[in-house]
Amino acid sequence: MLSTVDISPEKIEADQLYKDMGLSDEEFELVKKILNRHPNFTETGIFSVMWSEHCSYKTSKPLLKKFPTKAPHVLQGPGEGAGIIDIGDEQAVVFKVESHNHPSAVEPYQGAATGVGGIIRDVFSMGARPIAMMNSLRFGNLTTDRVKYLFDEVVHGIAGYGNCVGVPTVGGEVQFDDSYEDNPLVNAMCVGLINHDEIQKGIAAGIGNTVIYAGAATGRDGIHGATFASDDLAEDSDKDRPAVQVGDPFMEKLLIEACLEVIHNDALVGMQDMGAAGLTSSASEMASKAGTGLEMDLDLVPQREENMNAYELMLSESQERMLLVVKKGREQEIIDIFEKYGLQAVAVGEVIEEKVFCLKQHGSVVADIPVDALAEEAPVYHMPSKEAEYFKAFQAMENTVPHVENHADMLKKLLQQPTIASKEYVYDQYDSMVQTNTVVAPGSDAAVVRVKGTDKALAITTDCNSRYIYLDPETGGKIAVAEAARNIVCSGARPLGLTDGLNFGNPTNPEIFWQMEKSVEGMSAASSVLGTPVISGNVSLYNQSRGKSIYPTPVVGMVGLVESLDHLTPNYFQQEGDLVYLIGETYAEFGGSELQNVVSGKYEGKAPAIDLEKEAKRQEQLLKAIRQGTVASAHDLAEGGLGVALAESLFNGNGLGVDAKVSDDATVALFSETQSRFLVSVPPENQEKFEALVKDANQIGKVNSTGVLSVRTNDGVLFEEDATKLCDLWKGAIPCLLK
Repeated sequence: MLSTVDISPEKIEADQLYKDMGLSDEEFELVKKILNRHPNFTETGIFSVMWSEHCSYKTSKPLLKKFPTKAPHVLQGPGEGAGIIDIGDEQAVVFKVESHNHPSAVEPYQGAATGVGGIIRDVFSMGARPIAMMNSLRFGNLTTDRVKYLFDEVVHGIAGYGNCVGVPTVGGEVQFDDSYEDNPLVNAMCVGLINHDEIQKGIAAGIGNTVIYAGAATGRDGIHGATFASDDLAEDSDKDRPAVQVGDPFMEKLLIEACLEVIHNDALVGMQDMGAAGLTSSASEMASKAGTGLEMDLDLVPQREENMNAYELMLSESQERMLLVVKKGREQEIIDIFEKYGLQAVAVGEVIEEKVFCLKQHGSVVADIPVDALAEEAPVYHMPSKEAEYFKAFQAMENTVPHVENHADMLKKLLQQPTIASKEYVYDQYDSMVQTNTVVAPGSDAAVVRVKGTDKALAITTDCNSRYIYLDPETGGKIAVAEAARNIVCSGARPLGLTDGLNFGNPTNPEIFWQMEKSVEGMSAASSVLGTPVISGNVSLYNQSRGKSIYPTPVVGMVGLVESLDHLTPNYFQQEGDLVYLIGETYAEFGGSELQNVVSGKYEGKAPAIDLEKEAKRQEQLLKAIRQGTVASAHDLAEGGLGVALAESLFNGNGLGVDAKVSDDATVALFSETQSRFLVSVPPENQEKFEALVKDANQIGKVNSTGVLSVRTNDGVLFEEDATKLCDLWKGAIPCLLK
């Protein structure tokens, strides 16, 4: 490679080299105007990563402003490493979701592993101890070798990193669809615990204070990773391998402990992890937030490789690195703590009054940029939006009922659909029990982790049905938030707030931008009504390949509070004689459903409707009934409808069966995906109390000890199926497809 030092500012403009870095002609002109001169190669690279979608949210910022982000219990909303919510007793929960989609498509093991490492750093950079990991994954159908390889390697990467770093992976969700064939989605979520007085911010305050670099040395991995994540996935994506970082979970474990010790030292002023855009983003963002400038000597930066130039040092996304600002004269105290853990920590610069980002190397200035131009003042675009053509056609369709010949056979087929089937193959590879606080392990509606030393626990889930969002982005956005909240309520917790992972195609396409706009509006409406403010999140755009976009997939990561461990509610039937209730009415709603997919091989028509006021009321009533001890089990109705929920409620190996009666239109009763519905079981002695609390509950059956799922209509028995055999089909589906 031609040494970047030898590439003149004039050559950058003449050969339009800035375009390869991701800057448009207009943006390059703006850079020249800001600097009052031509940028050099390093400065061009710095602007390109900081103004990339991944770092600046330049096309999504106008939409993100629509989210409700404030509430009395929100201690920190969007804008820091992660959001923070009060859980009482001077404690708080810290959480965020982050995507690593493009890297995982190119190098699935390291792409997924470093996604886990990066989101953990976001949480402990706030001063919180990471206590749980979740994920939300999307792949093509498991019918090609490449998709099977991506699926296996991503799961291995999450397990490989998470299991070694000592943070339990307690659950998540995986869905499969053709739209993700070339472009898988890998969203990782981390949850941490913190005391109110230990909250850290990523600020570079105090003129003359010292900037300290801690952790792994900088190498040439991940250069331009942020720009790579802000562009369509190339067909020859192997050339992008150098933009994928390599992780070291054992070093991260040491970094967690060192940083959590450092926060107790009052010499610390601010701390931020080096994530996307590495040293560039952490340093410039910390200075911009504090209203200061930063000066750094790049010769002092620990380097893993020889002769690294300024461009490489500033744009590397090497993992396991942190940037700290420390009170002048007290550097050694902080350095000693890192050295105790065998980690390198060195002073590399200082906070200056002039609001510039000044970098020196080999005795000369290699970059001199107004700091706000990189962070606060990055360009923001109001993209054109146009209602998708397909949407009009879908809205004009009638709600038809797919033809089902044999309901028992169809239930078996649905249970084997990879999106519905057991994900045991995935979560068996994760260590979900490390730290010994996991009280509800993967496989339930929501995972639950206890808050040590208290009677409280946190319920955590990730959710998003992208088929509904594709059919109707606004309605689908509402459903994504509502379904996450239903999962939290079913576990016995009150939903507190959410983090979003907005995964979409190319925002310069007006129909894609319309999908973004409408789904954000739907999510915002649901967040407001359900009282779950958006406290953090991530945007991943340009998720498309060969001109084909993924389904719009705004993932919702939600956390809820279990006020007492007595309220914990399992999602499967508990004992013989319990009464089985369906909360909510059922309509013929099959748009975007699993049944529609199995019968016709496509998704079309209207998404299921949702009434947010009704949703909120039902959640409130069910949570009250759970907290008053009237409910034995609760499960939300999602993909596959009531039939799948009844079957799943028997998949615990406890030998129970159920006798259920449904309406005469068995296809609608069993397989419709009408929203705002729950399946609960109630001990007979609690019947009166439960029915008084939950208004829309209808008794449809009774738990027995036969081990059989029996479904009747007015005409008699529709089918009787052995629950163990159904469970074997459900559990065996994914391993069978991978063989």
